Amino acid sequence: MSDNTLIRSLHDLGIASWFGGSLMGALGVNGASRDITDPAERARVAASGWARWSPVAAASVGAHLVGGLGLVVANRDRVAKQSGVGANTAVKAALTVAAMASTAYSGVLGARLGKEPEQPSGGGAVPDSRTGAKATRIQQQLRVLQWVTPVLTGAVIVLGAQQGEQQRPDQMIAGRARAVLGGLRDKVA
Repeated sequence: MSDNTLIRSLHDLGIASWFGGSLMGALGVNGASRDITDPAERARVAASGWARWSPVAAASVGAHLVGGLGLVVANRDRVAKQSGVGANTAVKAALTVAAMASTAYSGVLGARLGKEPEQPSGGGAVPDSRTGAKATRIQQQLRVLQWVTPVLTGAVIVLGAQQGEQQRPDQMIAGRARAVLGGLRDKVA
């Protein structure tokens, strides 16, 4: 058996940073933007904070993807043969793609908001009664998406923990036995 420390570290540190950064941004960056005295500065300051985080977020996503692909390749036999591992891997991959989409779309919306003329707002993702119609629509979408990414990446972390449990010797034996018995049952039926 080979040592997968590097790819496992890329996978785990990438998702941890992606989850933590998105949650901190929703709570910290967007939340703190409400404390800025001048309402016309709130969205701009929040956008600036998110822009500073973007390169780290991109590196986090990339590290998670490289690590995840490496783990799938390293564990391809378990993914194919151990009951439950393939399903977990498929769901985890789908959630990762959804999190990438929500992260990318949030970035697109943030860039669009940054191109809007400076105007009063309640915060980075919160319009107020004086915010223009276009900026209001963008902020309303961002207000939802700021929570979508941490929920999706949090679910990926939980599925990763489940995969760790599936690697326990007793789980590997039981999972392979279920897969073999299921295959025999299909042949008999």
